[in-house]
Amino acid sequence: MAILEAPSDQLADVVPAPRHRPWWRHTSSLLFLVPATIWLLAIVIYPVFATIRYSLFDETASHFVGLSNFKTLFTSDDLLVAFRNNIIWVVIFPFFVTFFGLVFAVLTERIGWATVFKTIIVMPIVFSTTASALVWAEIFTNSQPQIGAVNAFLETVSDWFNPPGLYPISSSAGQTVAGLASYGLHPGASNTLLSSSTVHPGGVVRLGMVGIVPTTLQTLGAEQAHLPNAASGVVSGVVWRDFSPTSSNLTTPQAGEDGLPDMRLALVSSAGAQLASTSTDAHGTFQFTGVRPGTYHVEVAASNFGSGFAGVNWLGSQSLTPTGGAGQTAQALFSVPLIDMSMIIAYLWIWAGFAMVILAAGLASIDRAVLEATRIDGATELQTFRRVTMPLLAPVLTVVFVTMVINVLKIFDIVINMAPGSSQQQANTLALSIYNDGFTSGIHTGLASAIAVVLFVLVVPAMLWNLKKLKASGY
Repeated sequence: MAILEAPSDQLADVVPAPRHRPWWRHTSSLLFLVPATIWLLAIVIYPVFATIRYSLFDETASHFVGLSNFKTLFTSDDLLVAFRNNIIWVVIFPFFVTFFGLVFAVLTERIGWATVFKTIIVMPIVFSTTASALVWAEIFTNSQPQIGAVNAFLETVSDWFNPPGLYPISSSAGQTVAGLASYGLHPGASNTLLSSSTVHPGGVVRLGMVGIVPTTLQTLGAEQAHLPNAASGVVSGVVWRDFSPTSSNLTTPQAGEDGLPDMRLALVSSAGAQLASTSTDAHGTFQFTGVRPGTYHVEVAASNFGSGFAGVNWLGSQSLTPTGGAGQTAQALFSVPLIDMSMIIAYLWIWAGFAMVILAAGLASIDRAVLEATRIDGATELQTFRRVTMPLLAPVLTVVFVTMVINVLKIFDIVINMAPGSSQQQANTLALSIYNDGFTSGIHTGLASAIAVVLFVLVVPAMLWNLKKLKASGY
């Protein structure tokens, strides 16, 4: 059957040519755009050109200084640290938030309680970043006696394997084991204390100690110290808190001086071998029975003074990367502050839900027939994911990754709210530098504007590229 086609000149008569209306015929539509245009000029266009202008002037914006502010920007140690921190954020955060978002998105397709799971993961993004930063600051804190949830967990695990002693020494207070020795004691090896003189079976050892906190003795139920009686074949003695305001006698326990309960002791031969161990009672007395003839020392074990887990100062200025003998500037630039990693963890908690939602939408748009075909062909789940799912999902992964790059280039609110004042400079970023230099530490209009221009130059290309990818992906 032949298909009849109309001549092209007849089609021209049937389909009218589009009419081009002059611009003044759109006056009513243009009037509706005027308020939005004015608002756009006021809050976007004008600030961009004004910022560029101010970056070329001094602090008072009255004297032209050319590129002097940009020279300061790239030579100041503080601002180089801000650049370093922005690089750390850009390198670490987008990768991990995309990774966790993908893991969560895949899990939502495999578990029965997907709705509850997605609600839990997405919920943090509902809260303001300021509120989240304050919450995570408390979770990571280690400002004694306050301890955050992270350090409390680590302390519990540490105490299982390395329990603290009953008489811990505080290194932060400058205490040492040697400082505890008073009468009859001198420092031994590996933070132990050793009786100054030797003892024979039947002898009584007097070991006085200072620097013991009275509240510790109250907790342990300490009682008045006294000398034990000598006995044949027995090495006995007393360990007491050698402090009495009413007496200067340091060689014998006095009234008001308590014994040190549960103090772990060892009997050491003249060759240094440990032969027996025991603990003191509430009066601080102890005995080693069945001791053979010879000369011995009594050793106060180092485990009595172990402080246990002291906590990690997550929000301090410590670095993860050792720097050896490099210069101070090099150390600042090539180390990774622990506080940066703490804030990245908090920010992951906030934004992982966003990445999960976008990637879950990408997974849902994949043709299931393609996935089933790969499984029918014998591909494993891992092979299907690597060779089919990931390539099909690559445009969405790229969009999420670049969006997070743009996000962290402007990182500000979590830093100013989570980092304490003592380590905020160590966690400084470009956006925070704009705020500090422009508003808090004296008005440095030119320098703050120069930082803003550099940040604008970094963000805009990534933003335009991301918009192009979004359009190409059909979002």
